[in-house]
Amino acid sequence: MSIETIDHNTLIRLVEAGAVRGAHVIGQVGGWSLMIKYGILERPLSATRSKKIRTFKKLETLVAYLKEIGISRFDVDATQYDPTTVQTYTRPDRAEAMRQAHEAVAHDHWFREQVILSLKEADDPATV
Repeated sequence: MSIETIDHNTLIRLVEAGAVRGAHVIGQVGGWSLMIKYGILERPLSATRSKKIRTFKKLETLVAYLKEIGISRFDVDATQYDPTTVQTYTRPDRAEAMRQAHEAVAHDHWFREQVILSLKEADDPATV
């Protein structure tokens, strides 16, 4: 039996229609989930692609999401939340990629300056 969820687009339409009666932020292993009350139903927010219950790693991200769609009041239940289980992903490869990109831009800038100087020198009638 699969859990019925609500997706982002449906949530937006419900907020616009004023049908949302409440939002409950629930702490759990790995982050925070969101339950939306509308009509007589209460459903969790699903992730866009996987259709599984969406989990926010940071409460701040979830709060920003709710405010952006127009929900500024909600309840928080942190009973099951354990911050030691939240996995964050570091991307050391991105730091190296950014370093290489900056080096490439600096080299390109230097190279273009050298070409401009060489062209000026070549255009100079005094050049042998």
